[in-house]
Amino acid sequence: MVEFNYKYFKGVLEARKIELSRLIDASAVSVAPVELDQQVQGRLSRMDAMQGQAMAKATNQRRHAEIAQLDAALKRIDENEFGYCVTCGEKIAIKRLEINPATGRCFDFAE
Repeated sequence: MVEFNYKYFKGVLEARKIELSRLIDASAVSVAPVELDQQVQGRLSRMDAMQGQAMAKATNQRRHAEIAQLDAALKRIDENEFGYCVTCGEKIAIKRLEINPATGRCFDFAE
């Protein structure tokens, strides 16, 4: 039976969370409101800026969702439930956790 290296996985999860938080902070300019004054920029430039803003917001939403998954995995580590499927309770394959340590489900119940 393979035992999980909880310290390793906790480090990986925390590092990814820090990385995502930095990316969210760095994208603050990209999600800022777009200037609508036509004297400052043309209509097409404004439309490009608005599209870029929408894409940056969507990216940040995905980052926040991933942070929530990371937090849930870290909580499972703290509660000694990490590595077990939240649906069926069976052990999650170590290879699956190596690919995505935040996963909370075994292959049979993967989303």
